[in-house]
Amino acid sequence: MPETNLPKRKSVLKPGDRVFRIPRVTSWQILPSVIKKPRIGGVSTSLLVYGFALIVILGAFLLTLPIASETGQVTNPVDAFFTSTSATCVTGLSVVDTADHYSYFGETVIMVLIHAGGFGFMILATMLLLAMGKRIGLKQRLLIRESLGVAKLGGVVRIVQRIALFTFVVEILGAALIYIRLSTQYSPGVALWKSVFQSVSAFNNAGLDLFGDLRSLTGYQGDPIILLTTAGLIIIGGVSYLVIADMASSRSFSRLTLDSKLVVTTTIGLLAAGTVLILLSEMNNPLTLGALPWDQKILNAFFHSVTPRTAGFASLNVGAFAVYSLFFTMFLMFVGGASGSTAGGVKVNTFGMLVATVTGTLQGKDRAGAFGREFTTQQIYRALTLLILSGAIISVFVFILSITEKFTFLQLLFETVSAFGTVGLSTGITPELSVTGKILISIMMFIGRIGPLTLVLSLAQRQKTSEYKYPQETIRIG
Repeated sequence: MPETNLPKRKSVLKPGDRVFRIPRVTSWQILPSVIKKPRIGGVSTSLLVYGFALIVILGAFLLTLPIASETGQVTNPVDAFFTSTSATCVTGLSVVDTADHYSYFGETVIMVLIHAGGFGFMILATMLLLAMGKRIGLKQRLLIRESLGVAKLGGVVRIVQRIALFTFVVEILGAALIYIRLSTQYSPGVALWKSVFQSVSAFNNAGLDLFGDLRSLTGYQGDPIILLTTAGLIIIGGVSYLVIADMASSRSFSRLTLDSKLVVTTTIGLLAAGTVLILLSEMNNPLTLGALPWDQKILNAFFHSVTPRTAGFASLNVGAFAVYSLFFTMFLMFVGGASGSTAGGVKVNTFGMLVATVTGTLQGKDRAGAFGREFTTQQIYRALTLLILSGAIISVFVFILSITEKFTFLQLLFETVSAFGTVGLSTGITPELSVTGKILISIMMFIGRIGPLTLVLSLAQRQKTSEYKYPQETIRIG
């Protein structure tokens, strides 16, 4: 074609003109009949469940090996399965004492399982792929985003790397502080190993320890280094890296996201309420706080308001708690920590949102929200669904356990809530459970760790806009 000397087009925009950007559309929006939209949802939830189940089974197999026990004998498969589930689901319930029963190999397996459960399957898988130099594809990034609970897809791999670095730095610092105390009791090698295990278990809210005789931290009631370091690791692990990163970047409460504000305020409120209530209810109990001086009473009351947030360590005899102390502890265990953290439970995000919704309703507001922001209706529905289903599951398991076990209803309820919240606190009945009871509690621990995340992901993926709107009609309430 002959060349033409056409003048270049000049911009006709003037200052003040509005520019409209054409929205970017995907291939399946242009050609819905030719290219189908990829279905990530069903795969992600199944992968989370199967991934955790595979880790539990592999851990149980390793713990049954003779090399995993102190005596060099094969561990009862049911006990190994229970321990593997407890470690992977970062619960802390134990039918055998970790230090007394397992060898260094067995304890190493348990610590690896704790890390796998604390990180989460998708984060752990991503770390392994990165370590092998593999590329993280779109599908893996979508799964990571859903497991972390973040809105944006970009930067999820970088977030995983930061979570891993943050985790190891905090665990090393925690182990160093704990070593200061344990080095005065044990040889340097033993003190270092116990310090590392304790730091990993505390940060990941696991609740397993190496102090022997199933006594947890009852031998350190007057030791602020052990208790406060453990409590600090539990809190940091339980509020999630995303909230801590938001706090570090914002440097002001007013600039935090709504999610971070709910996590921070609800966590502080529950810690304060737990400390006061446990102190008041147990201060005259000679089997718990009654025999301790006032400084240790406050220290241990604070610690036992922290540890039900799914950690499971105990500096007091929980079985000797008053009924009302056990009831409030169950409430703390049921709520748990923050979403996307190492903690379990229905999460402080869920609880804080529902409390704000109830408060707004009592104040006559027609729209629920907090801190100048509104909640979406779908989020409120999901929170209510999670809360009701969690209560229903706990009720069913307690009913079955009341048939198979010989313990009181309160003991079985406490054990079940502890398993669901992946806490690990017990009134002392765990080693005496029947085979059926151990299996049921193992299933409950698995549900407690995987269930809330899987349910929320499933509800989010099934959400669809209704094409019809029906006439409204009033229902009588109250």
